[in-house]
Amino acid sequence: MTAATCIDIILAIILPPLGVFLKFGCRVEFWICLLLTILGYIPGILYALYIITKWSCDL
Repeated sequence: MTAATCIDIILAIILPPLGVFLKFGCRVEFWICLLLTILGYIPGILYALYIITKWSCDL
């Protein structure tokens, strides 16, 4: 786990769409995270953490 991934995880906990946006840009992952965060903060956090850690392991 790199320092950039740690920063993304911290941002994903504070503001989930921001962490996903910085990692992926304005792609479908960002919009899903934004929608989940609007519907409920916890689902947005869980999705952001999942997508950030999943893609960090694949790289």
